[in-house]
Amino acid sequence: MGAHSLIHGDKTVVIADDHAIIRNSLDEALSRPGRVAVKGLHVLAHASNGFEAVAAVKQHKPDLLLLDVAMPLASGAQIVNDIRRWSADTHTVVFTGVETAGLLLGLIEDGVRGLFSKADPIEELLDKLPLILDGSTYVSPRFSKILETQSALASLTPRERQTLNMVVAGKSNREIAQAINVSAKTVDKHRTSMMNKLGVHSVVELIALALREGLLDDGHSVSHK
Repeated sequence: MGAHSLIHGDKTVVIADDHAIIRNSLDEALSRPGRVAVKGLHVLAHASNGFEAVAAVKQHKPDLLLLDVAMPLASGAQIVNDIRRWSADTHTVVFTGVETAGLLLGLIEDGVRGLFSKADPIEELLDKLPLILDGSTYVSPRFSKILETQSALASLTPRERQTLNMVVAGKSNREIAQAINVSAKTVDKHRTSMMNKLGVHSVVELIALALREGLLDDGHSVSHK
């Protein structure tokens, strides 16, 4: 059991995922005495698609919704917004395998109270439920790192963004300098600044991060010589 204190009193839950094995595993974990730091936790319903999730919350008005955002019939954003409309006091906890910063930021902005990766151990979810049910917001460290990267990207200047695109395209400092009409030394300063902001230590890491996290400008084509 985690460090958080027990929450007493009946709490109700709806579990929404399109995979029965995940729904049943979560149900078993939440219902096992002594495993979760919430006494009197009752799973009221399961849902296998977006429509069922909204209908179950509308009917039961649970304290907690455990939601997979990638389900049939309705998008995660639609479900979260409908839940807020029909049961404003329900605390929505999302678990997902999608790791794009845009989706994660959108979910937080929509009022999701908990954000977990499907790669996280279930003990992390169980440990953080008291915190979430108490009204706080929790984001998995795995997702926090992704959001920090996005924040670092937002801190890049337009010139640094332009330089980043050309670095990934395989351009040399000299070629970049000619393209943006600055000295090669200035390009090197832009590159060093980007690496410091993004927390990488080599051009190879910079390129890998840019490609992995989708940091390139829209419409940019990458070509290597």
